This record gives sequence, C-alpha cells and structure tokens, in this order.
Amino acid sequence: MEVLRGLRNLARLLGIARTLARHDALFALEALGFAPVLVAGAALLSRRDPESKRLRPGQRLARALQELGPSFIKLGQTLSTRSDLLGEELAADLSELQDRLPPFPGAQARATVESGLGRKIEELFSHFEDTAVAAASIAQVHYAVTSDGCLVAVKVLRPGIEQAFARDLDLFRWAAAAAERVRPNLRRLRPQASVEMFAATVRAEMDLRLEAAAASELAQNFADDPGFVVPKVDWSRTAKRALTLARVTGIRIDDRAALIAAGHDPDRILAISANAIFTQVFRDGFFHADLHPGNLSVDAKGRIVVVDFGIMGRLDRKTRNYLADMLLGFLNRDYARVADVHFRAGYVPAHQSRDAFTQACRSIGEPILGLPMQEISIARLLAQLFQITETFEMETQPQLLLLQKTLLMAEGVGRRLNDRVNMWTLARPLIEDWMRENRSPEARLKNLVADAAAVLERLPALLHDIEVAAAQAADGGLRLSPETLRQLAAQQGRGPALWPLWVAVACLAIAIAALIWTGT
Repeated sequence: MEVLRGLRNLARLLGIARTLARHDALFALEALGFAPVLVAGAALLSRRDPESKRLRPGQRLARALQELGPSFIKLGQTLSTRSDLLGEELAADLSELQDRLPPFPGAQARATVESGLGRKIEELFSHFEDTAVAAASIAQVHYAVTSDGCLVAVKVLRPGIEQAFARDLDLFRWAAAAAERVRPNLRRLRPQASVEMFAATVRAEMDLRLEAAAASELAQNFADDPGFVVPKVDWSRTAKRALTLARVTGIRIDDRAALIAAGHDPDRILAISANAIFTQVFRDGFFHADLHPGNLSVDAKGRIVVVDFGIMGRLDRKTRNYLADMLLGFLNRDYARVADVHFRAGYVPAHQSRDAFTQACRSIGEPILGLPMQEISIARLLAQLFQITETFEMETQPQLLLLQKTLLMAEGVGRRLNDRVNMWTLARPLIEDWMRENRSPEARLKNLVADAAAVLERLPALLHDIEVAAAQAADGGLRLSPETLRQLAAQQGRGPALWPLWVAVACLAIAIAALIWTGT
C-alpha cells in the first residue's frame, strides 16, 4: 500500500514539476533534494513561459502555485510566513499570492445552502444573488436578504473542495516526510509539523461553523471597543458548508484618498488599527491572521470592520510574555535581555553561547532600529530573527511565524494610511502598560497562585495515575527498580499519597501570603 502511495505521489509530483518548470520555478523542488531525476526530467520536457524571465523567483513560484489550484494557493500563502526557510524576498512575493478563482455557478451555491441547512432557499432568504461577489480557493460569497429583511453575506464552500484538499494533503505529508529523510538538516525546520499545522488550518477553514465561532469570539472580545467591528453571525443560517454574516459596507482601509474624501482621518484609523492588533495579540492571545486590505474596511462611522475569519492565531500566556519581553528588549536595544528571554523560554538550547546569541541579536536589531522611525518594521525584525535559527539550533515556532505574517500585513496597511507614522510608535505605550500589569512582581505572584490552583485541580487525576502505575508495576506491566516497586507496594497498602497535595497547598499558601504582603 505504501509503495502504491509513493508511486502515485511520484506521478503527481512529475505533473507539479512540469508546471513549476514552465514558470521557471523548479528551484522549489530542487531545494528539497529528493527525486532529482524526476525534477531534471520535468525541466527537459517542459517549455518555459517567456514572461517568466522578467519576474523574480517568488513571483514565478506564485504564478505556478496559482495554476496548480486551491491547495497550492493556500500552501503558498502558508509558506509566505516561512522567511526563515525561503528568505525575505521570496516570502514577500508569496505573500502577494492572490487567492482568487473563477466562481462556481449560483445554482450549486443554492444547492449547498439548502443541503446544509435542510430548508429551501425561499424559506431562508427573500432574495439570494446567484452571482458571487467574491470567489476564492475554498469558498465564495453571495449577497442575500433574509426572510425578515436583514442584509447578509453568505459564504459557501466550493463543491468537492474537501476531497481535493484531502488528496493534496496526502501528497504534502508524503513530500515532507521524504524531505526529512533525504535532508536530515531540514528536521529543525519541522516540515512535517508545518504541514500538519497547514492541514489543521485548512480543516478549520472548511468547517464554516468554526469560522462562525471565531467571528463570534472576536466580536465578544471587542464588544466594548467603539472603533473595531466584527459582523454578527446568523447562527440559524449557518452550517458546516454555509456561513451567514451581517453584510458590511465601507471603504477599503488601504484607499487613503477615498477615506479622506469621505471625511475620515487616516491617522485616527491607524491608531485604531494599532490598538486592535495589540489587543488581539497581547490582551486576548487570539488574533485575526489574515489582515490583508481586502478583509478590512472603514464604515461611515469611521470604525474598522473586519471580515473573513478562516485563519486565526492563538498565543498562550507564556508565548505572549516571551513576545512582550523580546520586543521591548529590541526596542530598548537591550540585546542581552533579548538573549536571556530566548534562553529562559527554551527556544535556544542551553548549550549554546549566550554571548554569541546576544551578538547575533545585535546584528539583527541595529540595522533595523537605526532606520528612521517610520521605516522600522517589527515584522522584518522577527523574520530576520527566525533566519538565524539554524546557527543556534532554535526550533521553529509555528504560532510565531503566523504572527510575523500578520504583523507584516498590518505594517503594510499602516504605511498606506500614513507612511510617516510607525504603528509601533502608537502601540509601544500599550505594550509597556501591559508589561507593567502582567510582568511585574505582583503579576507574577498572581500567576503563581493561578498555577498552584491548576495543580490542585489536577491532583485527583495525578493520584489516580500513581495508583494505576503501582498496580501495573505489581502485575509486571512496568519495569521499575526493586526499590521503586517496594515503595509503590507499600503505598498501595496505605492509600493514596498525599505529598503532592501538601506541596500544592504550600505553594498556594506562600503565593497568597506574598500577595497579601505586597498589598495586591
């Protein structure tokens, strides 16, 4: 079975290689270093597009991926976050890859909605436009009016898209595993983990109930924010393959001239945007990860309206703390602090030289931070930081790669609004306030209390696991030392061990006492 799978994927790979060769983009496969005969054969059998000569490598690759179809368009957009793997120029070119495909017929969209919701279109909507207003690789959008008169936008999955992605994901998994076998040095970049992250993202995008939930969560997070709007989900008209949201109108956020003509202040919009990015990343740890200008508009009230919630990112508390410490270290040119943050987080192995890593951070920060303020790019700084990972054996952090892409898009929007103002100038006071509230000694003690409480909650399961281990050891299911076996047998006779409970209670008591002592 595995042999057949390999032969099938090799045949598909030949077709892909011929498309890449036609666009003079075979370097994408040559870099992986496997199936060189196949790649060479594709180069000989394919005629190059004359227009490819005037394009950069990333532009040629983007055109090839566009031709290969939906899965490859999405793959290209995912790869655009991997500047550590591809380099800045190639990643930037892929970030411009347009996720646009010809629309499928309105009759098929109607059938999909009816099948998913179990009701006739006429029962759901008083009007449903057959012509799509936007069509992408996974879904397209139709305007409609509900039976109770609400203006809505209905997102509908493409017919057969799940099967097409499943077939291509099998190829991607096979190729990633083969690349790791042939090129062991690629394992540090975690190609298989990256494919699985891509697969998880695609799965989420192809269940529109999950997108609806993401929109609902983001709306809840910004319920009290007067400047940032998320369209309301119509849950009664939403299913796995159809999503209905309140219709929004506005001016594209990157159309500065139109914004000014409508009476909006671009600097105010930029400030709202910077605040929204900061809030999503640091306060909530839940951010919109596809903030290109097509998904952002400004309504008549001057509010930023965001759409398309298929790609979202999450950052846990530890990662947010790391990110804040690292950014402030760079902004203050405290490179020793930046290095210390990476070692404490475990991103750089302990056996690496702290001094050498500090020097590397300086080599990244100084050229960028020495630019005029309006030209400083935190996204570029992160990209260059990820590029030094091989030297210091840093493992790729997929959640930070997604964030880097998001920041890159946000900075691009900011420059279109006002190329003389840097969004980080606006966001820095917010980051510093957040640091004082979340990284101060008092805040760390609060976190200690929360962690101790979490340990207490897990104690019953921990004690159960100890008893199971003891029982398995007694039955010969575990190979433990004789001393450990004697201790576990004795413990079974006395009942569950209480030392973990007392340790957790002691930690909690110390934390609470410290909080009282500090007056928090």
